[in-house]
Amino acid sequence: MADSKTKKRCSFCGRSENEVGFLITGMNGYICDSCATQAYEITQEALGESKKSAGATKLNLKELPKPVEIKKFLDQYVIGQDDAKRFLSVSVYNHYKRLLQKDSGDDVEIEKSNIIMVGSTGTGKTLLARTIAKLLHVPFTIVDATVLTEAGYVGEDIESILTRLLQVADYNVPEAEQGIVFIDEIDKIARKGDNPSITRDVSGEGVQQGLLKLLEGSVVNVPPQGGRKHPDQKMIPVNTKNILFICGGAFDGIEKKIAQRLNTHVVGYTASQKTATVDRNNMMQYIAPQDLKSFGLIPEIIGRLPVLTYLNPLDRDALRAILTEPKNSIIKQYIKLFEMDGIKLTFEKSVFEYIVDKAVEYKLGARGLRSIVETIMMDVMFEIPSENKKTYEVTLEYAKSQLEKANMARLQTA
Repeated sequence: MADSKTKKRCSFCGRSENEVGFLITGMNGYICDSCATQAYEITQEALGESKKSAGATKLNLKELPKPVEIKKFLDQYVIGQDDAKRFLSVSVYNHYKRLLQKDSGDDVEIEKSNIIMVGSTGTGKTLLARTIAKLLHVPFTIVDATVLTEAGYVGEDIESILTRLLQVADYNVPEAEQGIVFIDEIDKIARKGDNPSITRDVSGEGVQQGLLKLLEGSVVNVPPQGGRKHPDQKMIPVNTKNILFICGGAFDGIEKKIAQRLNTHVVGYTASQKTATVDRNNMMQYIAPQDLKSFGLIPEIIGRLPVLTYLNPLDRDALRAILTEPKNSIIKQYIKLFEMDGIKLTFEKSVFEYIVDKAVEYKLGARGLRSIVETIMMDVMFEIPSENKKTYEVTLEYAKSQLEKANMARLQTA
């Protein structure tokens, strides 16, 4: 009996030190490992509830970056694409002003200007979105439209877009309700064909119909952990009225639609006069909403994306600049990797020109640059860390031999 009285016991569950993993000693009592874990879980749940009911961050117009400042920041990381940067900078700044205006009590209500960016692969759509996210004072998330399907089918529901935004905002709903969402690969949900079919277009037009309520602004019940919805799951209502949506897509083949609208292939004297000023190497600059409709976006969704901008195809000069100039350029990344091993990496200037020539040949945009540099550097990155070298220079002869040795057919487009 004396032993049972002298044994240390958890002050919460009453179990002795022999019955638990260990006891934590306090001033006037003890707590076992099991009770400590439960206490932590209860605390986290309580804090989570308080975050959901907490208010959004108050914005101050004087502290917010102006459009010119936003563009200057983007210039440090993204080469060229001045038109897209200007559109993006103005839209983000106006989004901030709109959030400030909702508390002013004014009768004039500023509507949100969702953006759609069109540009071929490797021109910097996703990079622009990732870069601007570093600067923002509101929650920002990037989601991929390729995985979305109509509700009830295999794939992700449209509401999962807002689940990502909630996670970024740490489940603070008012904070998430003033965030920005970048929907990548928006062209992959284009209508599959104009002819009605007995089979449902569940990953095309079905997704577009579901996106309408999000883009326009409505209260959407969002599953907190994402995944499929089921009757017992607790939903979080999120109002999308003040969420800015930025969409981006390659719209591969839309140049043909633009050319048809501009009537560039019609023969005749008057037709050649009309199209004399058309730059056929960059048809994307003439993009209009009706081209998106021809590609397969429904008119309702185009109307909810009023700001339409384009990204120029990357020419040789732009690719050369992308290779070395930005803060996070490809070459600077490799130099940093070698620096971490105590090796100073240098390149012959002619190597850069050779890499750019190959990137132009393969027509893969900025992504092609990385593929080529990776192929050239693979053997060096494998061998040099084990050798006692302090410097290494990549020569033109070495770069050529590495590319010839590799199977470069995989980089070429059909």
